[in-house]
Amino acid sequence: MAVNLKNNEVGIYAIGGLGEIGRNMYCVEFQDEIIIMDCGIKFPEDDEMGINYVISDYSYLVKNRKKIKALVVSHGHEDHIGGIPFLLKKIPEIPVYAPPFALALIRGKLEEHGLLKTTELHEELEDTVLKFPKLSVSFFRTTHSIPDTLGITVQTPEGAVVFTGDWKFDLTPVMNQPAPNFQKMAKIGEEGVLALLSDSTNAEVPTFTKSERFVAQSLHNIITGIDGRIIFATFASNLYRVSTAIQAAIDTGRKVAIFGRSMENGVQNGIDLGYLDIPEGTIVDASEINKLPPEQVMILCTGSQGEPLAALSRIANGTHRQISLKPNDTVIFSSNPIPGNTTSVNHLINKLTEAGAKVVHGKIHNVHTSGHAGQEEQKMLVELMKPRFFVPVHGEYRMQVVHTETAQETGIPADHTFVLKNGDVLALTKDSSRLAGHINIPDVYVDTSGSDDVGNVVVRDRQILAEEGLVVVVATVDYEHQRVLAGPDILSRGFVYMRESTDLISAAQKHVYHILREQMAQKPKPDEREMKKAIIENLQDFLYSRTERRPMILPMIIDKNKDSKPIKKNKKNEQDPNQIKND
Repeated sequence: MAVNLKNNEVGIYAIGGLGEIGRNMYCVEFQDEIIIMDCGIKFPEDDEMGINYVISDYSYLVKNRKKIKALVVSHGHEDHIGGIPFLLKKIPEIPVYAPPFALALIRGKLEEHGLLKTTELHEELEDTVLKFPKLSVSFFRTTHSIPDTLGITVQTPEGAVVFTGDWKFDLTPVMNQPAPNFQKMAKIGEEGVLALLSDSTNAEVPTFTKSERFVAQSLHNIITGIDGRIIFATFASNLYRVSTAIQAAIDTGRKVAIFGRSMENGVQNGIDLGYLDIPEGTIVDASEINKLPPEQVMILCTGSQGEPLAALSRIANGTHRQISLKPNDTVIFSSNPIPGNTTSVNHLINKLTEAGAKVVHGKIHNVHTSGHAGQEEQKMLVELMKPRFFVPVHGEYRMQVVHTETAQETGIPADHTFVLKNGDVLALTKDSSRLAGHINIPDVYVDTSGSDDVGNVVVRDRQILAEEGLVVVVATVDYEHQRVLAGPDILSRGFVYMRESTDLISAAQKHVYHILREQMAQKPKPDEREMKKAIIENLQDFLYSRTERRPMILPMIIDKNKDSKPIKKNKKNEQDPNQIKND
């Protein structure tokens, strides 16, 4: 964790969010003050077995906890707020500032983790200003696929560091949300921006991103033309899309039933905050939905990303307690798969189609638009902000590179743009820039139990088990007399089929027998750990030479002298390697 910032330098670094989609967490450090911007999660890749999501290692922040003045949040998506409970478990004293809708979502998360009563929470609005001895924080309004989206400005003695959060320039937003505040952005630019940290998700898209109102009209037209029951799946946090679906249901005389806890919470938060105005009687209890004619039903549910336990997946699999698919059902996917979820989403679409449902999805039907800016909007933002230095954030490496090229087209010198990696520390002044060290930030895995101590070794073992299988080796030995009393027996699970691999298993048994005899003959005698290590390494090499696969080896060595039950001697107790056979 070598960070070498000079007293007059502003440090900028990412704890997550660079070279990846998700886990957004960016910091501005000046002398003895740190401002954290967002704290998100990343969804796991397909080979990260049993993992719900990935967060960052917060060790550097724990070490420098006295410097942290605030965690400020740009908006309420999981990749920007999902890590907050895990950060607060390590540093509970951090005050958290968030816009209203994000704050409601954060409260729910903290309550689940038992942290709500111990956390200092504050609402932030566009005119909020946070002042600290050396740094100050203010906000500006943007638009995204969720209400209450703010960009963040951290004012330092060397100039402003601006973080966009997720954004686009939607000039005709829905649900009475205000348009982006171009005047305030231009004013920030006139006052001097030291560095702009800008969202790179759509850096490869050469156009403006379509307005949410365009999708609203398209969805309304599609829903109006459907005769049967409608199952509408989208992100629970995308209140714009939820509002559009509910309004279309009202206009076509349909009742709405909500399935999925996150969808229920999202709708309730929208109602409580005044973003959703739903006439009484529109939303009906889930138990009533099967009593209504199909043409009067809309089911609003979670599961647009193919999550196995979400409502839509259970409906598709026929395991939902209240909803069964009908041949005339229409399922609308009003979202695009996030990276890593494409396979599961396609699988879900296939299952729904096989069950006889009509599936409407993707940009072909204009039922989704991105919440992220394309190149033309990105150029416009750079022209408004006029930053001295430019850092693309929130995107995979190629997206960051393309984004720097776009910034350079607007006149920013190439040596003033930086494609950083998580942990790289960029040190800036008005007149200088340099890399000032690197913070080691390993991945931290959170499994289905909510535990955040699942190490890389555990994930690697799960990958081996899934891809290569398991071989269990059991033997009873007498260390004192250097004898193998029983076994070694070998059991295969997911590696080879035992009955069809008797020659391989028999050869492996003989191989392990010789390893045990060689190990026990050593002076001084090895301990049990060394014996197991020798079996694992030698047997893996042996099996690889025969099969080109390396299964996980699990040795179980029983010491006769430690066993409370004496082993009855018979002719089979002292095994001869030439007589070992597979049971």
